[in-house]
Amino acid sequence: MSYRSNRGLGRIIPILLLACLGILISLAVQAAEQHFPDVLAVKVQAHGTNTFNFAVTISSSYDTPQRYADGYRVMNRDGTVYGVRKLRHDHASEQPFTRGLRGVTIPPGVRDVVIQARDQKYGYGGKTVQIALPGR
Repeated sequence: MSYRSNRGLGRIIPILLLACLGILISLAVQAAEQHFPDVLAVKVQAHGTNTFNFAVTISSSYDTPQRYADGYRVMNRDGTVYGVRKLRHDHASEQPFTRGLRGVTIPPGVRDVVIQARDQKYGYGGKTVQIALPGR
């Protein structure tokens, strides 16, 4: 009886190993495709008491009409979002590219912010930039 159980197990193990290998390959392909746009540089200017203007330079390896960097956000380190810039088209012929966001209100106690870009397919990710707010 134990001989038959071992023979059945001997047939199942290679099948399970192949299935696991297939899953790993699938995850590797997906991870290789999952490139986020990177924030390369940020310029910030105070515009009033608690209001700031941002010029953000982004690079995206997947900037085509079918998939592109479609925005960025200004937030603090704990994830509170103060402003979002939506991008409505690709910038395939302009890499890297810079776009502004004006009039972002940020509470007085916040001394620096993080800028993060967004990919149309996978959402937010990629290289961020943390920058000090002028006058704080």
